[in-house]
Amino acid sequence: LVLGAAEKFRILDYVQELEKAPGKAMVQAGAIQQANSFVDAFSFGDRTRSFLKVQDGCDYKCTFCTIPRARGRSRSDTVEHVVANARQIAAMGAKEIVLTGVNIGDFGNGTAVIEGTRPRKEALFIDLIRALDEQVEGIARFRISSIEPNLCTDEIIEFVAGSKRFVPHFHMPLQSGNNKQLRMMARRYKRELYAERVARIRQLMPHACIGVDVIVGFPGETDEDFLETWRFLNELEVSYLHVFTYSERPNTPAASLPGRVPMEVRRQRNDMLTILSEKKRRHFYEQHLGQVREVLFEHSKQAGRMAGFTDNYIRIDMPLEAGLINTIRPVRLESINEQGRVRATLATATASARS
Repeated sequence: LVLGAAEKFRILDYVQELEKAPGKAMVQAGAIQQANSFVDAFSFGDRTRSFLKVQDGCDYKCTFCTIPRARGRSRSDTVEHVVANARQIAAMGAKEIVLTGVNIGDFGNGTAVIEGTRPRKEALFIDLIRALDEQVEGIARFRISSIEPNLCTDEIIEFVAGSKRFVPHFHMPLQSGNNKQLRMMARRYKRELYAERVARIRQLMPHACIGVDVIVGFPGETDEDFLETWRFLNELEVSYLHVFTYSERPNTPAASLPGRVPMEVRRQRNDMLTILSEKKRRHFYEQHLGQVREVLFEHSKQAGRMAGFTDNYIRIDMPLEAGLINTIRPVRLESINEQGRVRATLATATASARS
């Protein structure tokens, strides 16, 4: 049985059909670009949080990316159905929902509306998060997984800043801090817009966690281009980096671009940004030592310990108290341990910071 990316969601139907003809092979793989239906999904392996898919596919043409070829055009669930799924997750006992998608900010094909190329016809991502905040009970936290900087509008930032349940954590892909590289990647923004988004988040939510995706070794990236990216990120008030070493992907425009960067240079640049990321994360954690933040407790892989994340994505470590698993409690952030997690103690005060 061989299924395409769109057909895999009907695997049980195809298995049942195959059982009627023992020994028969079946191949069902339509053109992914013709896929126009959305298939919802959410995880529930961990009772503390659930990953809820609200969007799939992507209409962007980033030159390094194979996702549009593999996942098809951008398509979204409806607000009503996402709300229904969130209520189902709440009934199962989860305390946090992480909203996911390939290009989540394009929910409702919002890019064209935000860029002013078509009128608003359907609910956009801002409408979705407002509906979840207003209509779903039993979920203590909503977290946005990742959102493109050109789609992370002032309206979304201001909404999260004013919400008691959407947490102050933003993950925005940058890919490069050099405008020439961004143009070669066919990204839809310049570094100046990215810096504006970070500044707006910091203005409204000084304690927000801001994560960054960045690619090193993209074709044509000179030493000066990379150093410009390093300096940009070093000066930017972000909390951590996800660093990716560029690799050539077949059938992508970037694979045939001139100026291939030697693999050893790519690795060196990855190392430099990884070190910068560690410094950024530690500085972010140190800024919060002594503060009280709310933590959703979960099991740790280490015996006798429990872990968890604050609302603003600080990873904590505490001695295990089984009765606290899947509860949210205020803790005082004390110090940073050898693994880079924050030692914490239960706070006696009921008040906790959020912004």
